[in-house]
Amino acid sequence: MTRNRKDRPRKPQKKRPEGHFYERFDKRKLAAPSSVDPVRNKRRVEGVEKLLSGIGVPESRPFKPDAFQLEALAAIDTEDVLVTAPTGSGKTWIAREEIRRLLAAGKKAWYTTPLKALTNSKYAEFSEEFGAENVGILTGDRKENFDAPLIVGTTEIYRNQLFDALRTGSEVETDLVILDEAHYLADEDRGHVWEEAIILSPKRIRLLLLSATVGGAEEFADWIEQVRETKVRVVKAGPRPVELRAAYLSSELDLYPLFGPDGGYNRDIDAAERKKTDAARRRFPRRRR
Repeated sequence: MTRNRKDRPRKPQKKRPEGHFYERFDKRKLAAPSSVDPVRNKRRVEGVEKLLSGIGVPESRPFKPDAFQLEALAAIDTEDVLVTAPTGSGKTWIAREEIRRLLAAGKKAWYTTPLKALTNSKYAEFSEEFGAENVGILTGDRKENFDAPLIVGTTEIYRNQLFDALRTGSEVETDLVILDEAHYLADEDRGHVWEEAIILSPKRIRLLLLSATVGGAEEFADWIEQVRETKVRVVKAGPRPVELRAAYLSSELDLYPLFGPDGGYNRDIDAAERKKTDAARRRFPRRRR
C-alpha cells in the first residue's frame, strides 16, 4: 500500500537566521581556511576582518545639510541647477526641500525618473511625506490625481507632455522640473529623451538636474545654457560620505576582499576558484565517448 503524498511526514524546516548578513556570520567563519597555504590563509583572514570592520548602523545624530545642498537650494530660485554627487550623498534631499518650499508657496513641480518602478517608489514616498492629495503620478500604466501640485512621472511622459503642449499651443503647468538620474542624457538608446525634455522646457520653468558623479559636468551645463538661454549653476558634492568596499562571495560562502593590500585585483580569488574547479573535475570526471 502506497502512502499518499499528503500523509508523508514533512521534514522539519530550518529556521532562518535573523539580522543583517554581517550579524549572522562570524568573521572567522567567513574567512575560514580554504587553502593549505598558511600565508594565503592568514592574508585572507586579515583582509576579511578589515573588510567587515566598522560595518553596521551608524550612530543617530542631528541632520545637518552639506554645503553643496545649501548652495543648490540657494541657486534654484534664479538659475537652473545641475547637481553631481555620488549615490547616497543627499541629492534627493535637495529636491524634497525645494518641493516643500514650492508647495508652501502654492506653486507646482514635476519630478521625473528614468524607470516606472522608481516612479512608483517616489510616488509612494512623496505621498506619505507631502500628503496623498498633493501628489499625482503619470506613467504609461498609471494616471492618478493629475491635477495635484506635485506630479511624479517618467522622463518620457514629461517629454510627451511637452510635445502635446506644442501641438495644442498650451504650456505644461509647472514651476519646477526635477530630472532625477540626469546622467541618462549620455545613454545611447534613451539619451535623446532627456535632450528633448531639456530643450522643450520653457525658460520660465526652472530645471533641477540630479546626476551621479560624471566627467564633463561643465560642458553639460554649457550645452544647457546654449539650448535654453538660461544660466546654469553646477554644484558638486565632496568626497563620498559612505565608503565603498568591494568583496567577492563564492557559492560556498567564502568571502574575499576584491582588492589586495597593494590595491590591485586579489589573485587569491582565482587560485581558490581553480582549486574548486579541479576538485569538481576529480569528483565528476568527464567520460570519454
